Amino acid sequence: MPDREPPGWLWLRERLVRLRQAARPGAAPEPVRAMAARTAVVTDSAAALPAEWVRDFTVDGRLTVVPMPVMVGAEIYGEGEDDIAETIAVALASGLPVRTSRPSPGQFEQAYLAAAARGFESVVSLHISGELSGTADSARLAAAKVGIPVVVVDSRTVGMAQGMGVQSAVVAAADGRGAEEVRTFAEERLARTKVYFYVPSLEQLRRGGRIGAAASLWGTMFSIKPILAVDGGKVVPLEKVRSAPRAIARLEEIAAADALSRPSGEARIAVHHFGNRAEAEQLASRLGQRLPDCPPAQISSLPAVLAAHAGLGVLAVIVGESSTPLPGAGPTPGVAGALST
Repeated sequence: MPDREPPGWLWLRERLVRLRQAARPGAAPEPVRAMAARTAVVTDSAAALPAEWVRDFTVDGRLTVVPMPVMVGAEIYGEGEDDIAETIAVALASGLPVRTSRPSPGQFEQAYLAAAARGFESVVSLHISGELSGTADSARLAAAKVGIPVVVVDSRTVGMAQGMGVQSAVVAAADGRGAEEVRTFAEERLARTKVYFYVPSLEQLRRGGRIGAAASLWGTMFSIKPILAVDGGKVVPLEKVRSAPRAIARLEEIAAADALSRPSGEARIAVHHFGNRAEAEQLASRLGQRLPDCPPAQISSLPAVLAAHAGLGVLAVIVGESSTPLPGAGPTPGVAGALST
């Protein structure tokens, strides 16, 4: 079953089709084509963007996703380069060390130079929280070496919360906005996005240094099933629940309450999993019943770099809001639909 995609983002795909058609010999130029090459967007694979969405929006170089390396034992894998989900699952189940690292500055430098070569005037580079990874630091080192202006954004979050910010950046970039407007547009959406998740065990998070040893020991000794969140760029505890079914039910309640607190019709939901897709689909279905005004949740497996830390059986719910136009800037004709998704 393919990962689901928010319906409103289909506009961007249609726009790319029109751009390709306009590029054919003898085709009439598209009215906004002159603005189309201003800003490129670069991110990392922690954004958990759907593979189909990425394929569509990397066609013209507007979007580049730099893979984050994962080390399983002595082997190094890259997101998208290898089918590593099963490898990570087996390694986690067998206790084999699984570690992650940030991309090298050279990888970002190549991405920025490629954007310049395609005619883009600037780049917005949006990345996983600096509290969880040094990826943004690598991006800054690369930005200092290239001629094209690069604005590096620490998303202060992860997963599709980061991905929603990237999608908003792509919307603004496709609308012909400059780098600072693209950055503002993305940051505004990031500020309205929350991550809630449940893990059956805290051990993998402890091994990766994402929580303290004392918290992991508490969970092990008392069979606590924690509900966690990402706040201020860090993983923080929300609640301690004593059974997995109750923890998942509580995760559902927390996410639904957050979504219902948003302006009517504005909430957007994504659900992540690793090794437990059926549970994720059931959770998404129940959230859909609780939130009839919300579009169907996007369901996707955690990218390898996050699965390596969260472990098997993780369930995460991302609650965000629809994109909105930038203050004081009217959208280009034909773009309003995307700006309201």
